[in-house]
Amino acid sequence: MNYFSSDFKLGILGGGQLGKMLLTETRKFDIQTYVLDPSDEAPCKIGCNHFVKGSLTDFDTVYNFGRQVDVLTIEIEHVNVDALEKLEAEGVKVYPSPATLKLIKNKGGQKDFYAANNIPTADYRRFENINDLKVAVDNGEIAMPFVWKSTEGGYDGNGVKVIRSAESFEGVPNVQCIAEVMVPFVYELAVIVARSPKGKIATYPVVEMEFHPEANQVEYVICPARIPDAVAEKAQEIALKVSEAFGHVGLLAVEMFCTEDEQVLVNEVAPRPHNSGHYSIEASYTSQFEQHLRAILNLPLGNTGSKAAGIMVNLVGAEGYIGDVKYKGMKKILKMDGVTPHIYGKKQTRPFRKMGHVTIVHKDISQARDIAEKVKESIKVISVPTQEWDK
Repeated sequence: MNYFSSDFKLGILGGGQLGKMLLTETRKFDIQTYVLDPSDEAPCKIGCNHFVKGSLTDFDTVYNFGRQVDVLTIEIEHVNVDALEKLEAEGVKVYPSPATLKLIKNKGGQKDFYAANNIPTADYRRFENINDLKVAVDNGEIAMPFVWKSTEGGYDGNGVKVIRSAESFEGVPNVQCIAEVMVPFVYELAVIVARSPKGKIATYPVVEMEFHPEANQVEYVICPARIPDAVAEKAQEIALKVSEAFGHVGLLAVEMFCTEDEQVLVNEVAPRPHNSGHYSIEASYTSQFEQHLRAILNLPLGNTGSKAAGIMVNLVGAEGYIGDVKYKGMKKILKMDGVTPHIYGKKQTRPFRKMGHVTIVHKDISQARDIAEKVKESIKVISVPTQEWDK
């Protein structure tokens, strides 16, 4: 099939920042794009050929949207899988496949999958609701502290909470969940694996993630990870095992914990471009977004090596600000060498909402990390009267 400057149509379910960055690569190749998102202000709206406003979880909406395209992909897991199954049965190429997506979108199902496939992961138990979990805690079957995770709908730190006492249950929704043993990790790592329909595979270097202690969000992604070679090799091997087990097409981001004794455990996965790969836009020979496109179109996979050390800094809404967004300090970071901001196009900010990211490239990883710290200190995502300008 001719994908370039042709009648070929690529559909994307979800119009957020991941889709927006994927669209940059489709423009480079001149591929027609269709995007479905429930918001009129979706970041993707300005970059696609055809934008459709509608629910991602409604069967008819997703099915009718998918019938217009040749290949359908996602930038968010929370979509109607039943509609994807019908589209696939009717000949639409859907990547990742509905079967893979069904396994991954439920965190309890993910954990069961790891256990069934001998993939190392933290011990856990599944519960139908919070009341059943509380009974297990009261009976001494679950020891505190532990990590509570909603099996459905969690993102960007939402749907995850450390339960340290009975008071910690306050505000936790009464939904299907898992209770996971807390892992005494030293590093949080990630590996992105690309896989084509023909089974061609490419992996990106292991990255290290530093998280915000309150929001449970990634603050920094560091490539290459500052870890022993033996740990990096083990993380790569496990990521490849996970990829093979799922048999996905496209990208699979595998997040892992590394303990003090260098045990590597899988935390969770995402079958799409991922926050842990944003550094690749500037630092890699092939960005994760171009690689996802290459993979789902069955094109040759690109070079995953790095041109230089890369660090990503997440730009999230500052605490105490809700409303029309303003980026304070933008001019200051634009004066820094090797620093590139990416603004996602969301008009409204709120505390810890992902509004953009900044990448730093440098030949020396330590100096890149120092610059990243300066970037973090210099730029703030706030809300102020729209007539006020960045001074």
